[in-house]
Amino acid sequence: MAYSEDHIALAAEYALGTLDADERTQVETMMAVDEDFTVMVHAWEFRLGVLNQMVGSVEPRPIVWDNIKAAISQSEPQAQLVLPDAPEPPPAVPVVVEQPPVVDNSNVIQLSNRFRQWRSIAVAASAIAAALVAMLSIEVYQPDLLPEAMRAKPRTQVVQIKTPAAVAPSAQYVALLQGQGGGPAFILTVDGATKNFTVRKVGAPAAEAGKSYELWLISDKLPRPRSLGVIGTGDFTARPVLSSYDSDVVNAATYAVTVEQAGGSPDGNPHSAPVYAGKLIETVPAASPPPR
Repeated sequence: MAYSEDHIALAAEYALGTLDADERTQVETMMAVDEDFTVMVHAWEFRLGVLNQMVGSVEPRPIVWDNIKAAISQSEPQAQLVLPDAPEPPPAVPVVVEQPPVVDNSNVIQLSNRFRQWRSIAVAASAIAAALVAMLSIEVYQPDLLPEAMRAKPRTQVVQIKTPAAVAPSAQYVALLQGQGGGPAFILTVDGATKNFTVRKVGAPAAEAGKSYELWLISDKLPRPRSLGVIGTGDFTARPVLSSYDSDVVNAATYAVTVEQAGGSPDGNPHSAPVYAGKLIETVPAASPPPR
């Protein structure tokens, strides 16, 4: 016999023991008149019986047994149980076949309605999720299949790229510092933009022991020569000290080298006559910056 979902759910709840007294009476009545339904209940009991194996046995604490024994010892002794005499068998009466009692299935109907609502909600949620996944897949991989109103609008983002301003090449100045013999001893290079200078040693002999070469700036716009520092013993010496002077002074000045004590002049004034001197000439003119 084929049973509905309501009968199956009723048999399962009976096996679980979640029915109230009236519902259990209804199930037991159905089991009394329907062997197939009884088989289905026993099948549910067999399936759900493994749940009992998952729950371990709990041994009561010793104090529980002590309390039970104490309660038994304090109770009054009960009278001996006397069973009544068995009644005489009634006279034979004809067997009357009675119709099975009408089973109230109202609780079963309510349970069935709840199952149908849950199942409908689950089916609807699954359908909505599947539709969303399908729509997202089409939008990503084949957007042309969607209607115009459902297509994602293209986003236009304006990116402004700022390029650094082009720096025009600065002018370069060079002075050959040479002595009376005419041979260049040092080459002085000045950057017109930063006014940093570099002194390169080319023909000057090494300074005597305890002496140093010192570079001076001599200009008619200054009251006295200004020291630009001691020239090192290496091939190149770089200094940024010209940045404190105006361009007119730097470009028109005379640059001279004197021999001072080791470490340079102690008072900021030259103590010997210049041994090498020269003036700047422009070797690379300043260029205007290119248009953007």
